[in-house]
Amino acid sequence: MPAVPVLDHDAVLAAVSPREAIDRTREAFLRHRAGEWRMPAKVYLEAPPHGDFRAMPALGDGLAILKWISSFPGNPALDLPTVMGVLLVSDATTSEPLAVVDARSVTALRTGAVAPVAARALAREGASTVGIVGCGLHGAWTARCLAADGYGPGVCFDPRPEVAEALAAELGWRAGTREEALDADVVCCITPGREVVVDAGDLRPGQHYNMLGADGPGKAEASIDAVAACALFCDEWAQASHGGELTGAVEEGLVTRDQVTDLGAVLAGEAPGRPGAEAVTMFDSTGLAIQDLAIASAALAAWRDGRVEAATMRL
Repeated sequence: MPAVPVLDHDAVLAAVSPREAIDRTREAFLRHRAGEWRMPAKVYLEAPPHGDFRAMPALGDGLAILKWISSFPGNPALDLPTVMGVLLVSDATTSEPLAVVDARSVTALRTGAVAPVAARALAREGASTVGIVGCGLHGAWTARCLAADGYGPGVCFDPRPEVAEALAAELGWRAGTREEALDADVVCCITPGREVVVDAGDLRPGQHYNMLGADGPGKAEASIDAVAACALFCDEWAQASHGGELTGAVEEGLVTRDQVTDLGAVLAGEAPGRPGAEAVTMFDSTGLAIQDLAIASAALAAWRDGRVEAATMRL
C-alpha cells in the first residue's frame, strides 16, 4: 500500500485559504442538494461528564471521508483544545486510504466559511458590518472568512477581553460589548452554546444572524422567542431540529418544518431567501460532513500538487 500523508493542523491551514474554503463550502451545499454528494446522519457518542464524540461520514467526487471529532468543554482547564479529532480520506472506488487529516483545523475552516456563504444568500442587500460573539478558534476563523469575502468592519466580543482585542487587531476591527456586536448587519454567534447570548429584544430589522455554536442536544445561543421571531434557515433540518439552535422552538411547537428553509435550496435557486429588507434572518449551522469533505478534498489536492508538505506513514 502506498504511503499515506498525514496533514497536521498547520498543513491544513496552509493548504486551504479562507477564500478557497468559502468557495468549496458553497459548492458542497450545491453538490449535496443535487444528490451528487451523500452524507449519512451524524452519530453522537456521549462520554459523560466530559463531553461527546461525533462520527461524520460523507462521499463525493471519488472520495469518502470519516471525521471522528470531539467536544470536551473542560479541556481548556487541562491545557487541551475543546475540539480534537482526525479525519480519514479514502478512495471511493477502491477504498484505499489516501490521507489522515487533522480534524480540528478542518472544522474551524468549514465553520468559518459557512458564515459568508449564508450571509451572501440571506443578508439584506448592502449589509457589511459584522458582529462576532465568541472569539475562540471557530470565532476567529468565522471573522477571517467574512473579512476575506469583503465584510467589515466588525466588532468582536468575548468574555475574555484579550481574546477579542487580539482578533480585532488582526483584522483591523475593534473589540466591543456584546450589545455593540449584536447591533451589526451580520451577527455571528460562535460560543459553546451553554448560555443564551441573543434574546428577542436584541433583534433589529434587516439583520442576519449566523448561529454557529449550538451543535448538539441541549445547546442554544438564542432564546426560543428570538428564534421564533426570525425567518429561519438551516444547514440540515434533521440535525438542526434535534441538536441545533432550532431545537427548543421545535420542541415547544413554535417552529415546524415548513417554516425552515434549507440553505442548499436557497443557493440552488429552488427556494426564496430573505423575505424582505426588514426581516431578521437566522441561519442555524450544526455542521455537515459534506463541508468537511470539501475542505479535506482541497487539502489533499494541495498536498498532491506540492503546495504543502506532510509526513507520511505506511499502514
